[in-house]
Amino acid sequence: MSRSINAALALAIAVLACGAGAAPPAMPGRPATAQEVAAWDIDVRPDFTGLPKGSGSVLAGQAVWEGKCASCHGTFGESNEVFTPLIGGTTAADAASGRVASLVSGRQPQKTTLMKLATVSTLWDYINRAMPWTAPKSLTTDEVYAVTAYMLNMGEVVPDDFVLSDRTMAQAQQRMPNRKGMVSKHGLWDIKGKPDVKSVACMTHCPVEATVRSSLPDGARNAHGNLAQQTRGFGATRGVDTTQAGPTARLAAVAPAVATAPASGPGKATLGLLQQHACMACHALDTKVVGPSFKAVREKYQGDSAAAARLADKIRQGSAGTWGPIPMPAQGQGQVTDADLAAMLAWILATP
Repeated sequence: MSRSINAALALAIAVLACGAGAAPPAMPGRPATAQEVAAWDIDVRPDFTGLPKGSGSVLAGQAVWEGKCASCHGTFGESNEVFTPLIGGTTAADAASGRVASLVSGRQPQKTTLMKLATVSTLWDYINRAMPWTAPKSLTTDEVYAVTAYMLNMGEVVPDDFVLSDRTMAQAQQRMPNRKGMVSKHGLWDIKGKPDVKSVACMTHCPVEATVRSSLPDGARNAHGNLAQQTRGFGATRGVDTTQAGPTARLAAVAPAVATAPASGPGKATLGLLQQHACMACHALDTKVVGPSFKAVREKYQGDSAAAARLADKIRQGSAGTWGPIPMPAQGQGQVTDADLAAMLAWILATP
C-alpha cells in the first residue's frame, strides 16, 4: 500500500475515532516565531500603532519621487494620462479647518487623493505596501517617510524643511486637509449604524434588465492601449480588452477579457514576462500609452545590431528624453533578471 493511501487511511481512522469521543489527532506544525509574525504585521493605524522608527526629509523625498514615482504620478503629483492626480484641490483654509471645501462645493472637477485622505498613516501604509508600481515593498522605511513628506509638502501640508518620522507624524496629521472628513456613524463601522446609502431597488423576484448601464465610450476605447494588458503581473486582475468593439445592446456582451496574446510559441511566453514585470503598464504592442509602443521601438532600432545592448542599459539605468519628457524608472537585477531582460528585448526587436 502506498504512503499516500496509508496516510489517508490513518486520517479516516482518526476522524472516526474523534466522532466516538476520542481526542483529535495532533496537527503537524509549530507556533510562528516572533520574527515571522513581525514580517506579516506591517499595518500602520490612524493612532500610529505599528509605525516603525525612521525618518525622511522633504528634500530626500523629492529625490525618491523623481527617481521612482514621477514617471507614473507626474513631477508635481498631477499625474498623467494613465493615473489620476494625487495632489491638488486643497487650500490653506482646508488645512486649518480639517474639511476640504471643494468636496462639498464641487469646484474641483476631479477629486485627488489628498482631498479625500483623512489620515497620514493611510498614505504611509499604502506607499509602504504597494509602491512603486513596478517593485512593491522595495522602498526602505526612511524612503517611505521621505516620499510621504514630499507629497505632503506638495499639498502645502508641511513646510519645505519638514522631516517626517515616527515622532513627527502627529504634527502632520494635525494639518491634514480632510482630517475631520471621515464619519463613523454608519453601517460600515457599526452594524447597528445608519446605512450610508439608501436604495429602493427591487430585491425579490426582480426583472432582468438586458441593458448596459455603464461602459467605456466607443470613442475612448483603446485610445491609450489595451487596458487589459496594463496591470501588474500578479494577483487577480480583470480588464476589458479595449482592442475589441464595445457592447451596444445586451448586458451579456460585457465580460472580462484576457489580454490579447499569440496562441502559442515564444511570443506568448515573452508577453507573459512583459506583463509580469509591469512593462505593459506603460507600453502597448502597437499604441503609445505612457511610453512608446513596442512596434515603435522595433522600427526605431531596426537593423541596429547594438540596439539590444543599448536598450538593456537604458532599462537597467533608467532613461528619459528619447521618447518624451516622462522618464522610465530603472529596473535593477532584483526586479528583472538578465535572462528575462534578454528574452523580452529579443522579442520586441524581432517581432514582425
